[in-house]
Amino acid sequence: MSNETPRRRSEILGGDEDRRFTFPAVGDERTLLADVLAAQRATLELKCAGLDTELARQSVEPSTLSLLGLVRHLADVERRWFRCVLAGQDAPGRFSSADDPDGDFDGAVPDPDVVAGAWLAWREEVAFADAYVAEAPHLDVEGHDAWRGRVSLRWVLIHMIEEYARHNGHADLLRERIDGARGV
Repeated sequence: MSNETPRRRSEILGGDEDRRFTFPAVGDERTLLADVLAAQRATLELKCAGLDTELARQSVEPSTLSLLGLVRHLADVERRWFRCVLAGQDAPGRFSSADDPDGDFDGAVPDPDVVAGAWLAWREEVAFADAYVAEAPHLDVEGHDAWRGRVSLRWVLIHMIEEYARHNGHADLLRERIDGARGV
């Protein structure tokens, strides 16, 4: 028996059942961006798999960062960029607002209804975003954002990939803290 700690690389590069990044590495820009974003979204779901109210478990005080908070936050981010900025809808955040800017994380409490509501909201926003991307005539479709000014669908897709990638790194650490799972 070895006293060595298992290497993370062997845990991360797991079995054949993980199909998140098996899409073609060549193709048109829209398809590649949409596929990479879908893989990042699937990674978030994988990081949260098998957990219910444990999703609300926070990282380290005083931080309110939690997996459930990330799901709620990303639902609001999807909503903001695709519904509000690109589609021009007047759609206030589901979990955070100007009066409660940290509501996405602060409201992430260990209640089964809160967990179910977060996943429902996230899936609805992802579905809207996917439909918007599929129906857009091209990646140069623009919207206006108070923070960035004019933005294209192309920029929003790249930004969303970055947003998920960053938060999936947080999710790695949060999941390991909850139950020791690494490399999921």
